[in-house]
Amino acid sequence: MNTTTLIRQLSSYRPSLDRDSLLKLSRRILGALGAPLLGLAMFLLLWQLAAARIDTSLGSFPGPMDVAGQAANLYQEHRAERERAVVFMERQEQRIQARLAQDPDWEPVRRGYTGPPTFFDQIGTSLLTVLAGFALASVIAIPLGIVMGLSRFASNAINPLVQIFKPVSPLAWLPIVTLVVAAVYVSDDPMFSRSFVVSMITVMLCCIWPTLINTSVGVTTVSQDLNNVSRVLRLGWFTHVRRIVLPSAIPMMFTGLRVSLGIAWMVLIAAEMLAQNPGLGKFVWDEFQNGSSDSLSRIMVAVLAIGLIGFLLDRIMLIIQRRVDWQKGAVS
Repeated sequence: MNTTTLIRQLSSYRPSLDRDSLLKLSRRILGALGAPLLGLAMFLLLWQLAAARIDTSLGSFPGPMDVAGQAANLYQEHRAERERAVVFMERQEQRIQARLAQDPDWEPVRRGYTGPPTFFDQIGTSLLTVLAGFALASVIAIPLGIVMGLSRFASNAINPLVQIFKPVSPLAWLPIVTLVVAAVYVSDDPMFSRSFVVSMITVMLCCIWPTLINTSVGVTTVSQDLNNVSRVLRLGWFTHVRRIVLPSAIPMMFTGLRVSLGIAWMVLIAAEMLAQNPGLGKFVWDEFQNGSSDSLSRIMVAVLAIGLIGFLLDRIMLIIQRRVDWQKGAVS
């Protein structure tokens, strides 16, 4: 039984004097929550024991309490930076109002706060980058996968390219993307920074393939009975895709989307390190280059944040799938 099912049962549970029911519920709680908590406790214990025996050039390897302390420090740094931003904006507004009082015809120029990004700002940048690259990959992969699934000729033409480019590492794509973006993305006032565009395109190139392949496979597995009904009703191509193909291919399509999003999140960290996009990858690289006694703890905070965010992104995709998939029982 998964945790979601257990929570639903607990919410609908009404106390009774039935001892057997109470025992069964207690076993279910221990089975659903006890094992994960035990696994987490064992991991923390092994981490602490291993950390006490590892010495690096930056000092002892941080244990769980050291990492928790640095997480609190990063949060306090974020709050302090936000407070400085508020003070800056208030002081700027006061100066503008004072100047306008002396010269009503003066055109004020308001400037944004230019302090360094905090850890939480960098999380936001990474999320924006990965979602932009993932969305771009999905917009390309889903229609192309539908065409491949419906046309054997298109599948035979595109599949060799998929097999060639699918294994290519982001470290191989990044120099090419950097040079192309530098040559093409030229503007005196760009909407997005060049490092953001480089990271986004690199993510897109690496995460497009699972969605493309799974969408194509999902389309090819549409029931022949449904295809026959479509022919009998003489549905047009777009109507056939919308009414028959997409509802049937959604489970496989979302499997590809979930895999693609996971790959996108992994690729992003490496891309940000090299492209210097101000996200979590750059945070990890800067802390490594900094070499202070707190660097390892701060890197471990970033590692745990990356893992937790990746897990949450996958859960969000699963929730979306459950909302749109007509085969509710097939989603796991």
